[in-house]
Amino acid sequence: MTDTIELLIVIGSDASLRYAPPSELKYVLDKAGASVELKMAVTKGDCAPLRVKLGIQGVPQTQAPSHGDEEEEEADLPLPERPEPDPSPRRPPAKRGSTR
Repeated sequence: MTDTIELLIVIGSDASLRYAPPSELKYVLDKAGASVELKMAVTKGDCAPLRVKLGIQGVPQTQAPSHGDEEEEEADLPLPERPEPDPSPRRPPAKRGSTR
């Protein structure tokens, strides 16, 4: 289990590994002798076996919205009301002050 945690730390601290495609990361994990559970999490997106291996019972839930949730909340806000345009045509203002 210590090796798995150490590999997770290395992946998290190395941007080239953190953002690597799953196939490339699996290759690196194979060479490092990573656990089957870690490789499954990377290649199949199935983290359940890895959680069991690490003794994690559940994922803690937070009350704060994620980045995507904030955008959705903003989209749900009503737009400010605009006054309706006057349907009558506009006339130019009359000229004042000139008498002939």
